[in-house]
Amino acid sequence: MASGREKAYAYLKDTVLTDPEMQGAFLSEQELADRIGVSRTPIREALLLLAAEDLVELVPKRGARVTPLTGREVRELMELRGVVERYAAQQLVAAERVPLEELRSLLERQRALTGAEDTREFIAVDHRFHASLVSAVGNALLDRHYDSLRSRQVRAGVVAVYNQQGRQEAVLDEHEAILAALAGGDAQAVCAAIDHHLESTLKVLLAG
Repeated sequence: MASGREKAYAYLKDTVLTDPEMQGAFLSEQELADRIGVSRTPIREALLLLAAEDLVELVPKRGARVTPLTGREVRELMELRGVVERYAAQQLVAAERVPLEELRSLLERQRALTGAEDTREFIAVDHRFHASLVSAVGNALLDRHYDSLRSRQVRAGVVAVYNQQGRQEAVLDEHEAILAALAGGDAQAVCAAIDHHLESTLKVLLAG
């Protein structure tokens, strides 16, 4: 059973920090404690963990503030994702063990989540699409490194969808292009499709 701190940490990271309306907002410890069903102590402990990850800012006498993604941070996130995802694609294509069925299944699930109310779930599946590609390499250290980007990746994805009408449909097209290149066994085309996908997301976020 998860501890109070673990429950608070997971809720804050997966629900509160990914809410576009909470970017830059101050958090109420008591409100969060009531919502999660824990005391304020686990909330404080979770906030300390998130502060260590630079996901929240602890402001003296004011409390914890959700740290908005800066332009520099978004650029660095996309750059790092590109390095990892291109490497994974190249390894999998060379070894002929691309998880095509899993990726197709995730893409089809995304297609059923294009309503405004489905945005967070859409982006959660988006992350799983990319994470599945990385995890198929079978490098545990690489998996942990990529997973450490998850909160920022989900936050960026949700904000991008909110920032641009039709972004969900564009993401589906971009994922389809990645999948088609993977199915064709063309590592160069896969890398180009990944780059296009990440660059498109970056442009939307910077246009914000």
